[in-house]
Amino acid sequence: MTSTTLPTSARPPRSAGDSLGHVIFITAAAAMGGFLFGYDSSVINGATGAIQSKYGIGSAELAQVVAIALIGCAIGAAVAGRVADRIGRIRVMQIAAVLFTVSAVGSALSFAVWDLALWRVIGGFGIGMASVIGPAYIAEVAPPAYRGRLASFQQAAIVIGIAISQLVNWGLLNAAGGNDRGHLLGLEAWQVMLGVMVVPAVVYGLLSFAIPESPRFLISVGKTDRAKAVIAEVEGESRDLDARVAEIRAGMESEHQSTFKDLLGARFGFKPIVWVGIGLAVFQQLVGINVAFYYSNTLWQSVGIDPSSSFLYSFTTSIVNIVGTVVAMILVDRIGRRALALIGSSGMAVSLAFEAWAFSAKSGETLPHGQGMVALIAAHAFVFFFAMSWGVVVWVMLGEMFPNRIRAAALGVGAAANWIANWVITATFPSLAGWNLTTTYVIYTVFAALSIPFVAKFVKETKGKRLEDMVG
Repeated sequence: MTSTTLPTSARPPRSAGDSLGHVIFITAAAAMGGFLFGYDSSVINGATGAIQSKYGIGSAELAQVVAIALIGCAIGAAVAGRVADRIGRIRVMQIAAVLFTVSAVGSALSFAVWDLALWRVIGGFGIGMASVIGPAYIAEVAPPAYRGRLASFQQAAIVIGIAISQLVNWGLLNAAGGNDRGHLLGLEAWQVMLGVMVVPAVVYGLLSFAIPESPRFLISVGKTDRAKAVIAEVEGESRDLDARVAEIRAGMESEHQSTFKDLLGARFGFKPIVWVGIGLAVFQQLVGINVAFYYSNTLWQSVGIDPSSSFLYSFTTSIVNIVGTVVAMILVDRIGRRALALIGSSGMAVSLAFEAWAFSAKSGETLPHGQGMVALIAAHAFVFFFAMSWGVVVWVMLGEMFPNRIRAAALGVGAAANWIANWVITATFPSLAGWNLTTTYVIYTVFAALSIPFVAKFVKETKGKRLEDMVG
């Protein structure tokens, strides 16, 4: 039972300061879904080499095991919104927590490749649901004056989840004597890495019982008194609750339920603005960013770096990801989305070019010391430039750039394009890297370079513009 069951009169008056502290707790609890999103997405990084060794599979099969979770992500993201409108935001969070828990246990105890793949698809359902329900819930609960800052909790939680997963993997590897197939707790180390996600999954589930349902959902199902109680909790007792409920209800009634048909244009299938959104979503993935989070351990070991150091570099890369994300949050409303994207694209292109050059010196399974240092520095620089630009800017722009009448449907198409591009990069990297690592990074460099004229020509600045003023 949530705290919304108590009528307003039964609780002591809540000051504005108390309300803000309470809503920060609520937001942080909801953002645990983002933490699990990041954790579950990248924890596989520590297990890829051991999975290949244990099950005797090649690069192509490994790629499918890693990438198959993205199918679950796409399905989970597609259904989360409709399910949430039927049973509530909190219940969807609890379903996601169960899926994360089941996936973690199943993955840790997997006995075959197909078995592991199945549990990863289930985890993908959880990721997809969390990727949708967290931002939606936070936007609906957060007071309007703080909505932008509180919405950033989700992205911050994702990058922290990525970093923590790599830190845990590194710690478990060292506990197993530097062997990812060494024994821990009666299992191999890589199995424990995948199973540890049970802990944050259970915490997420428990926290979901401690936060209130969204006022918007409560109003939609006729529970107005409970909605007023939640509004009083998060916005303070001084608000005119009847007026606030009327405002939310009017907003819901005025919304246009956009459909796929609304996105179609006279030429080229979609309206031009929809193609721009798809381009942003696709370029974000085609620069190869998720290679750094899914395969970096395997990548560094393939050029002669020992396992313990490769796990450590995966963790330091994740820390750089956090720093870059904070920089983006600070700059995105100051210098604008478009300028930040152009800076990031330029930095990524140069960093990836240096990585490609460094890997060209690979001899067998080693890199000369000089090129190895260049590769490490360039890899960290690439992640920084991505995080301080495209990692945040794309999702900000996809939420702002479309006219109201098509925003929901267009955002759905953009998100789908992003998942598909993510799958393409994830599924192809092992085979491409096995064929020619330098060429692989040249391809990513080309996409980073192409994103510069794309942004310069087609992407319009949305900073400071009202959503009602967007056209296309």
